[in-house]
Amino acid sequence: MKIQINNEVYNVEIIKKATTKNTYIRVKDDMTIMITTNIWTRDSELEKLLLKNQEALVKMLNRQSKKQEKEKYFYYLGQKYDIVYTNNPGIEIGSSKVFVNRSVDLTKWYKKESQSLFEARLKYWHSRFTKTIPLPTLTIRKMKSRWGVCNTRDKRVTLNLELMKQPTQCLDYVIVHELSHLVHANHSSKFWSLVEENYPNYKEIRKIMKD
Repeated sequence: MKIQINNEVYNVEIIKKATTKNTYIRVKDDMTIMITTNIWTRDSELEKLLLKNQEALVKMLNRQSKKQEKEKYFYYLGQKYDIVYTNNPGIEIGSSKVFVNRSVDLTKWYKKESQSLFEARLKYWHSRFTKTIPLPTLTIRKMKSRWGVCNTRDKRVTLNLELMKQPTQCLDYVIVHELSHLVHANHSSKFWSLVEENYPNYKEIRKIMKD
């Protein structure tokens, strides 16, 4: 099946399962619209569903398109670089370009770079935090839906590796956010007051991160 949206034609992949009760729509990395539904759902019903939800589809397609555009570039602490592949070993960051050997695993490179930076920023904000709290253990990993997580029981803060691509103030805000959870394990007004007490312009940073 194919569908035309804003003068663009997209492939539609349909997966029907007996165990699936509802119908789900998502956009794959290659811009294919994938529908997962029950085996008894007729294709004509799915066509009507796509037309009915065209506005939501446009948002999903735009989001995926922006993601693809971003992946063409290299991001490091809020700076955007054109990628130039070379035979030189490792990675060398210039003023507007980054020179990368094709064999380099960028995720591993980011992870190695993040370790010392994230630890240093965590210790910095812990040392000046306005409440007495234990220094949490740090974990770094890629996460799809969260910038950070605080395990109040284990006193562990997990930071999203993707913060290496964001401006440093975004990293700082997330650290303060998670440290505040060691005092208030919720998002109450007291929690946000504590965040603001330690990071007064946190609302501005949240806007940047949403964009």
